[in-house]
Amino acid sequence: MVTATQGGFAAGLVLVVPLADITARRTLFAVLLMADAAALAAMALAPSLPVLAAVAVPVGLTTVVVQMIIPFAATLADDAERGQVISTVMGGLLLGVLLSRTTAGLVASVAGWRGVYGVAAGLTLIIAMVLWRALPGDGREVGAGYFAQMRAVAVLARRLPVLRWRAVMGAAQFAVFSCFWTTVTFLLAGRSYGYSPAGIGLFALVGVAGAGCALAGGRQLDRRRELRWFVTGAAFALLLGSFGLLAAGAHGLALLIAGALVMDACCQVVHVTNQAVIYDLTGSARARITSVYMTTYFAGGALGTTIGTAAYSHYGWYGTCCAAAVFSGIGLGAWSASRRHEVIRRS
Repeated sequence: MVTATQGGFAAGLVLVVPLADITARRTLFAVLLMADAAALAAMALAPSLPVLAAVAVPVGLTTVVVQMIIPFAATLADDAERGQVISTVMGGLLLGVLLSRTTAGLVASVAGWRGVYGVAAGLTLIIAMVLWRALPGDGREVGAGYFAQMRAVAVLARRLPVLRWRAVMGAAQFAVFSCFWTTVTFLLAGRSYGYSPAGIGLFALVGVAGAGCALAGGRQLDRRRELRWFVTGAAFALLLGSFGLLAAGAHGLALLIAGALVMDACCQVVHVTNQAVIYDLTGSARARITSVYMTTYFAGGALGTTIGTAAYSHYGWYGTCCAAAVFSGIGLGAWSASRRHEVIRRS
């Protein structure tokens, strides 16, 4: 189910996100959110698992509106405060992701899984109405047709090696994140812990520290831009080391929490730093950059979910930790390869 949703999201990043440069954003965001609410309502009413999985794809496809809001905020921000603005939006996004796990666990314990999707549909509809009232009714930013915009996305990816390497780093980071948060549910529900859905949801509050890092890191990224590359490498190194703690956490909650805190904080540092770097590469049409970066990013997330689940199925929690550590190593390799491009550009 997670992979189906992430697959739809990846498709939306390729096909839908570029529309944010060539369409009035307020109308586009409202339409996508209303379609998302309808798809979530259909999931709540799904009569079978195949139908549920099929409807999960358009849920992911339309939820890409959140990835349009981030470059929109970056465009509205001044150069001196762009990192802080991005970190604020990303902190809110991360809090939403984590608190949704807690909320879903509590709702599921009362109203079952159908209630979770029903509540999500209602909240999404409310957000659509709020954004319609709050956002400026500006026209499109770029005077181009859809196919011209898609060609421009491909040209941008070819022209900017920094964007390509940062996209690979983002994919590796989100593969780690997805690998952990998908399979830790199995661990917590299994023999070692035996948690209920509500208990599993409460465990997700551990990740709130990652949101704090995202919020706090943006201001520092604006002040010390020359440290972005080094900060990314340090975060990947700590991310790799965190899975020693997480592996030991199979039978010790304190170690599991400590490892999750380090892992989640490092993931958010990498993600916020990546976006601070890539949105400085161009002064306009940032939805194109978002399409390249976030498509690769969520493809990595889908891969992490799939491989992490398979590793858990065959080798248990230790297999999942090894798989996530491999993704961390891939991120370190991409970070090392990006050095000459980022140093040259900064010079």
